[in-house]
Amino acid sequence: MPAETAEHIERPERHEFAAEVGRLLDLVVHSLYSEREIFLRELVANAADAIDRRRFLALTDPAMALPEGGPGGAPGGAKVQIIPDKAERMLTIADDGIGMSHDELASQLGTIARSGTRAFGDELAAAKPEDRPSLIGQFGVGFYSSFMVAERVEVLSRRPDSTEAWLWVSDGQGFTLSPAARESAGTSVMLFLKPDCAEFLDPANLETIVRRWADHISVPITIRRDGKDLAANEGVALWRKPRSEISEQSYSAFYRHLGHLFDTPAATIHWHAEGTLEFAALLFIPATPPLDLFEQDRRAHVRLHVKRMFITDQADLIPPWLRFVQGVVDTEDLPLNVSREMLQSTPVLPRIRKALVNRVLTELKARAQQAEEYAKIWENFGAVLKEGIWEENEHHKELSELFRFRSSSAPGLTSFADYVARKKPDQAAIYILCGDNPEQLAHSPQLEGFRARGLEVLLLSDPIDAFWPDRLGEFGGLPIRSVTQASADLEKFPFAAGEAATEPGAEELSAGEADKLAARLKAALGEKVSAVRPTGRLVESAVALTASDKGPNLHLQRLLRRSGREVPAAPPILEINPRHPLMRALTTILRPLNDEAELLFDLARVQEGDPPVNPARFAGGVAAALALSLAQPAGGSRGDTAP
Repeated sequence: MPAETAEHIERPERHEFAAEVGRLLDLVVHSLYSEREIFLRELVANAADAIDRRRFLALTDPAMALPEGGPGGAPGGAKVQIIPDKAERMLTIADDGIGMSHDELASQLGTIARSGTRAFGDELAAAKPEDRPSLIGQFGVGFYSSFMVAERVEVLSRRPDSTEAWLWVSDGQGFTLSPAARESAGTSVMLFLKPDCAEFLDPANLETIVRRWADHISVPITIRRDGKDLAANEGVALWRKPRSEISEQSYSAFYRHLGHLFDTPAATIHWHAEGTLEFAALLFIPATPPLDLFEQDRRAHVRLHVKRMFITDQADLIPPWLRFVQGVVDTEDLPLNVSREMLQSTPVLPRIRKALVNRVLTELKARAQQAEEYAKIWENFGAVLKEGIWEENEHHKELSELFRFRSSSAPGLTSFADYVARKKPDQAAIYILCGDNPEQLAHSPQLEGFRARGLEVLLLSDPIDAFWPDRLGEFGGLPIRSVTQASADLEKFPFAAGEAATEPGAEELSAGEADKLAARLKAALGEKVSAVRPTGRLVESAVALTASDKGPNLHLQRLLRRSGREVPAAPPILEINPRHPLMRALTTILRPLNDEAELLFDLARVQEGDPPVNPARFAGGVAAALALSLAQPAGGSRGDTAP
């Protein structure tokens, strides 16, 4: 397939672009495409399309027959050649396709809203489905992206049913047409590159671009390097093949190539949707989290192909809360035209997105039946799935059934359904506790009253856990309630058998004594706390902090502060345990409880994972209390002047 410069035979005809072409060129060069390398995608798509058109016409017209001897099962010997010429600063994209006549070059490259593919589509309407080639691209609009990188563009073309060849030349201001010579049928697009576009003459860079944008076009694509035409694409759209013909090794190889990964996928989802909307999808759930899983843009990067041609990986085919899913979606129901950079405006994409989300959720539900296998998926991506509850309402039920949690009383991971099956008969809520890590939560004083009464609590340790429970609200008719807001619930349940309500020998304060002590501690702490109050939630711990009813819980406040946001919340509430011996000791101190109150407040902060207000004072108080305790004789009295 030659890509020779044309031999001029006659004086060229001069033409002006139609007015709309001038406006289009300005749009393409300065606004339409975000990456200049897109031009190569457009020209390769056009070349592959031209070969498919010729192959189709050859079924009924011998004059259109393709070159013979196609390698690797290619249609004949047809291929797309990419030929860089550094000496001439010229890049050629040549094909063995249908070519163009004088009039076709003038009309299709000189006016807008004209496309050989679009016109050819009318001819296909009456053809049998099995005879219709998979056309890629629309020669016309995308062609003008060439001017992003080229000072001058030449198109040398010849149809298979003619011996005449024509040369179209343009610098973006107008164009000329002149007779030329080409040994065989097809089209050669020759780009004379701008000085700052030398990167597109590097064969290695060209191969990278082809691999990225057109790796699975079925027509062979070659790049000339050191005088040899070397293959640049695989030429097989894996997602278009039946699943029965694809090995697990092939799936894994494609998965690694697609996402530049090194593991094997945890799940492969491959199907062909048929009906009013037709598309092929090949999706993967990774076995390890992608490095960009929690980057700020939170975008999914499932690749959109149209008729095997890669269009974009930013079509938002998957919502942000499924952004870990990798893969390809290929549809016949979208046109390849100037709007391909603004695909979000088409109604086809939302329908594809809905189908993809439903299919991924179905796959996850099936995987969830295998607890050990699903635990790995959940550990990797559970925090991302939880975002779906916060961001939309449509899939609350399906998502909540997929959730797994650590538990205060059950080993491993547990689901909402498991929790509900184990709850006490008269329990009317699902109890949760949010914090920074499961180990810390498992020893939180907030759990003591629930554990002593045999009430299970789900331990939530992802940052998103501070938000989604309120949005979900309930599961199975049971409200989801934080233990920090469920003190009143504890009064309905007796202590479980074997759980001591108080330490041996300790005397519980009466309600009046507890209230009086709380008032003294509040006076000592002042505005540092909203209130001090006795609680039944504590068993072993002396004190605990909880949020005021007028603001976010303490865990959410910590998250907001870490993100640099101001938290206009009321001071916390200090809760005291009337059954703890320390509280009895405090009632014997007659002086103001300033030092003791500060020490208790810092102790409660440490238990919540916050630093003491005054670390030095806290350390000194702990050391002094420890020294006093060690100085007491075994079984001796604490006296009436020390906490």
